Amino acid sequence: MSNATAVSDATFEAEVVNSSVPVIVDFWAEWCGPCRMIAPILDQIAEEYKGRVKVVKVDVDSNSRTASQFSVMSIPTLLFFKGGKVQDQIVGALPKKMLQEKVEKFLA
Repeated sequence: MSNATAVSDATFEAEVVNSSVPVIVDFWAEWCGPCRMIAPILDQIAEEYKGRVKVVKVDVDSNSRTASQFSVMSIPTLLFFKGGKVQDQIVGALPKKMLQEKVEKFLA
């Protein structure tokens, strides 16, 4: 079971933009190999930072409006939201240690 919350075009604003905690948004697709590689890492980060960071997943195949709104051209793309605004982004799969460093900077 995933620790990340599935978010759709319809729920994106409530779950991400209006979130009281920082949010990492994972734009992914079922057919994407690198997306499947980082999924367990994002689940671990969601668990380790529970209460301080929310991790959500947006399936680009069924939520194209949100993906195009943020100009997502390649997946996986991670967007880091704080206060309803994009603060940072990562395109591609990174090792857990590098993702954790990014999250720590994001929370600082």
